[in-house]
Amino acid sequence: MAPRANWKGYLRLSLVSCPIALYPASSLSEKVSFNRINRKTGNRLKQQNVDSETGEMVSRDDMVRGYEIAKGQYMIVEDEEIEAVQIESTRTIDIDQFVPKNEIDERYIDSPYYLAPEGPVGQEAFAVIRDTIAKLNMVALGRVVLARREHVIALEPKGRGLVGMTLRYPYEVRDEKPYFEDIPELKLSKEMLDLAAHIVQTKSGHFDPSQFEDRYENALIDLLKKKQAGEKIEPVREIAPPRVVNLMEALRASVDAEEKKAPAPSTRARRPAKKKASR
Repeated sequence: MAPRANWKGYLRLSLVSCPIALYPASSLSEKVSFNRINRKTGNRLKQQNVDSETGEMVSRDDMVRGYEIAKGQYMIVEDEEIEAVQIESTRTIDIDQFVPKNEIDERYIDSPYYLAPEGPVGQEAFAVIRDTIAKLNMVALGRVVLARREHVIALEPKGRGLVGMTLRYPYEVRDEKPYFEDIPELKLSKEMLDLAAHIVQTKSGHFDPSQFEDRYENALIDLLKKKQAGEKIEPVREIAPPRVVNLMEALRASVDAEEKKAPAPSTRARRPAKKKASR
């Protein structure tokens, strides 16, 4: 059974449309999370909204949105006024364009979603749109409103459904020039490049996310297990990387080290254990 959809509406390609449901394709719920507690009592803390000038607590009924128009001056915007901002993509993902996938700059990719037909009525129209996108071997660009914000979304087939990636707007992506402008242009020797290429070849493989291991998450889980068992937690000494004196020698040493290595064991990610300790 599919999880609960966080958006329902219509997918439309020209005059062909179908009802769809949209689901998040990623989740952070499996990660270890912590609560703020009172060290003296062990009780969980609650966040309170306090007036920055009077210091008094503010009730939920008196909390509204404000847009700063001058230093310390805010224009109140009511929920009803924001909800009145209706655009066509509020309930419809209208496919505007098809583009080659390799033309999408990775910096613009934001969050993944799954799209599936909602109910049996629109399944044939959904299949037509999905298979048309697949036949073109391109991605479809449309727009969707999530959390009151409109996003461009790139759609492509995934099994019997569609996967959509919301895309950032240009004003959300920083230009790289200020970060790279001080990097000098260097002419490297062929030997250096050949040695580096050899190292890359020895480490080459295929993309397999099942081999990813969240080592920090696993270390947190081990720490929690040790604390629950009453074990003493010893700090880990940070080992500084060896200082490179001569780049060519470092490249040669790296080649020798990689050639002597045995095949790497599987680093299949461990599924996090239950985070809450049993009482």
